[in-house]
Amino acid sequence: MLSKGGAVGHRHHYAIDMQWTGNKGTGTSGYRDYARDHEIAAPGKPTLAGSADRTFHGDAARWNPEDLLIGALSACHLLSYLHVCADAGVVVLAYTDHAEGVMETAPNGSGRFQNVTLRPRVTVAAGSDVALARDLHHSAHSKCFIANSVNFPVENEPEIVVA
Repeated sequence: MLSKGGAVGHRHHYAIDMQWTGNKGTGTSGYRDYARDHEIAAPGKPTLAGSADRTFHGDAARWNPEDLLIGALSACHLLSYLHVCADAGVVVLAYTDHAEGVMETAPNGSGRFQNVTLRPRVTVAAGSDVALARDLHHSAHSKCFIANSVNFPVENEPEIVVA
């Protein structure tokens, strides 16, 4: 949050514990000799089973960093959107999102996301201002902490439905 004059208002700290669980007995003795499995934990929360994307020799049944990044963007937009709707008097009854991201790898093995597209389907109460409900996605995007932290475009293609 910014206060007057652009100074930082509040700092929030987050911490997790990461443990690699993929040592098959010989560590990283060869590229195919270890699993990418790991666990992400934080006090008071369920442990999250992670791995690499299947393309990168990971376990498809576990969350990969790319899924988590898209999930973080989608969840952050949801939470920002619910906030701005509550402030504006738009009553949201349901919200789903089908978010997709495009990542491109380079010949040297690095890679980066090119974009992420959020496709929220929002159901608002009868009598709600549909145009305002649609416009509030712009405000939500500008307030989203995660979208403000990435260096690629996050697009929004909302669908508004009246209950």
